[in-house]
Amino acid sequence: MIPASVSHILLALIVAISILLMLIGPRDIPEVYWVGGGAILLIVFRLIPLKLAGKAAAEGSDVYLFLVGMMLLSELAREHGVFDWLSSAAIKGSHGSSARLFTLVYGVGTLVTIFMSNDATAVVLTPAILAAIRKARVAPLPYLLACAMIANAASFVLPISNPANLVVFRSSMPPLGRWLASFSLPSILSIAATYLVLRFVFRKELADGTQADDGAKALSMNGRIVLGGIASMVAVLLTASALDRDLGLPACLAALAITAVVCIKARSNPWNLMKEISWATIALVAGLFIMVEAVQSVGALKLTQAAFHEVQRLAPAYAALATGFVVGIANNLVNNLPLGLIAGATLQAEHARGLIADAVLIGVDLGPNLSVTGSLATILWLIALRKEKLNVSGWDFFKAGALAMPVALAAAMGGVILMQML
Repeated sequence: MIPASVSHILLALIVAISILLMLIGPRDIPEVYWVGGGAILLIVFRLIPLKLAGKAAAEGSDVYLFLVGMMLLSELAREHGVFDWLSSAAIKGSHGSSARLFTLVYGVGTLVTIFMSNDATAVVLTPAILAAIRKARVAPLPYLLACAMIANAASFVLPISNPANLVVFRSSMPPLGRWLASFSLPSILSIAATYLVLRFVFRKELADGTQADDGAKALSMNGRIVLGGIASMVAVLLTASALDRDLGLPACLAALAITAVVCIKARSNPWNLMKEISWATIALVAGLFIMVEAVQSVGALKLTQAAFHEVQRLAPAYAALATGFVVGIANNLVNNLPLGLIAGATLQAEHARGLIADAVLIGVDLGPNLSVTGSLATILWLIALRKEKLNVSGWDFFKAGALAMPVALAAAMGGVILMQML
């Protein structure tokens, strides 16, 4: 029998090393192997009972279903040219101006993030934007960073804009009306602040012109059906949110229905779409649920609860600012998914609502704009770029993020404090 103190140290080491290897990604080994391997070790060494591990993995069912639905719809949109159509329309609308092109790319990224989640912007829109800007013969970095950072900056406009929103609030997701009342102004300020900072950082690159484009691509009939399906799915999810229902099952069922309609119309094999879903991402999230449950089972949650009690001694506005910035920076040390799980468990244990809970969510969603390790969406963004034979260094990301993240986070926190005062 392993002494409790030794088992606690071993558990902490396995979790810490697994997450560190996930963030570093040595030898280009997929992140799921590090996290999945760590979760298996926790079970093998009996650091978490198998029954408890199964329960922890099952608790993520709503997140898994949401991710599957969004990934399926994103792949459907990619296959039928919706993202290529959007990116080519941005090139055409730029009329030879790099600054105007940047604004249009940022706007497209904002819409995709809001209505299709930040993962769609990072994974599917980014390659389409890269192909378009290569034709325009402009320096790619401003536009690629715009895709990555708007994927986080706009990710709390709606509950569906970021899977991390489901992780943080879990069963206590605010209804749509309350969500909009809390996050509309902070979201607008976050999006605007990030845009202005990026425009300032890349002012020299955006002073140049672009290569003339021969016209936007036409959207096929199947692409139009997919676009209509996306609108329908958004309506379904917003209705579910307004009724205070879970979002995972509606997202998955709506995506399956849209896929069936498009595949019948196009006479294509839906299995090809299912194979393109990143099932490894689902396994990664499940592994993180198990790890966080293991950490909670040995009383680590008491530390976060103690920190929560300490910050509540401050005046509400100062407590919210401190919480938002601490959570925002911490994302970049452990990634926003495990941090979101821990923060969500703490909020649930403390039955926290209102300003502090809103500050935690903004920190989880917006904080990752500081570094490439901050969020799953940014890691997936890097992987998507590597597939296109392009590498953006962590230093390039940090140089822009070190200015963009604090400014946007301060603006968003000011907005959420103001909304609470009204």
